[in-house]
Amino acid sequence: MTGLKAVFLDYASLDQNDLDSTPLDAAFAELQLYDATTSEQVLPRLADAEVAIVNKVVLNAESIAQLPKLKLILISATGTNNVDLKAARAQGIVVCNCQGYGTASVAQHALTLMLALATNVVKYNQAVQQGRWQQAEQFCFLDFPIVELSGKTLGVLGYGELGQEVARLAQALGMQILVGNLPNRQHAGRLSLEELLPQVDVLTLHCPLNDSTKDLIAEKELALMKPTAFLINTARGGIVNEAALAHALQHRKLAGAATDVLTVEPPKQGNILLDSTIPNLIITPHSAWGSVQARQRIVQQLTENTQGFISGKIIRQVN
Repeated sequence: MTGLKAVFLDYASLDQNDLDSTPLDAAFAELQLYDATTSEQVLPRLADAEVAIVNKVVLNAESIAQLPKLKLILISATGTNNVDLKAARAQGIVVCNCQGYGTASVAQHALTLMLALATNVVKYNQAVQQGRWQQAEQFCFLDFPIVELSGKTLGVLGYGELGQEVARLAQALGMQILVGNLPNRQHAGRLSLEELLPQVDVLTLHCPLNDSTKDLIAEKELALMKPTAFLINTARGGIVNEAALAHALQHRKLAGAATDVLTVEPPKQGNILLDSTIPNLIITPHSAWGSVQARQRIVQQLTENTQGFISGKIIRQVN
């Protein structure tokens, strides 16, 4: 099978003019790149395509049914919730995703957020910019508490490749590791939330968002944590109940939190966590995955997935 025509509907979500797309270009007879695509533009842009490449653009059952030429859907991410997998399978369309490309990038980001909370580096930087160090009577300026992570306990929820890498990095800092069980997934040696949460100094999340993990960390769970503990979420918005987190931080029931994800992204209609009065909260714009190296791996995996489909040796199929 050769000569496939492909359309990438949201290429700007992947490439910031810093990637080499040559391997992907070479995999197709024709590759059309669109920076972004609205729901109304999906059908006309894919009308003649045999391959659709998407990151977050939705391909629902209704759309798929109106695309008879489509043979392959490539998702330039791990999450598949934007594609109706059952509808694609019923129509004989193969769906492949990308996997493991961002482990180093996300793990690094999770550790960065932990360290930022522990050292109060954001507040210290702001204080220097505001001239407060320049006015200090001593050589140093120590208005914000600094906590050593060495000897502290890290709780990990979601102990796949990413969770394990974060644990490995944390161990290098001298942290002790405890692993929790996710709902409906029990592993020997792992703790229930009720056992895990009271023991941890930092809780880091690396689990998918699904029916069993939605609001996994809410008011009840936050109440189980130490008031000196930190919460890190580089997984998905919705795993943490945002109203409960805001309340816990505002009432000093939690020492700090850092999240790279929100329930709706981008938060154009606002979000309770964007309230600037919430203390000791760091928010980054779903950027943990986005190192140049990680995004280049996606290009490579999209190419591999295409070559596998053409050769009849399909890889990373999710439907």
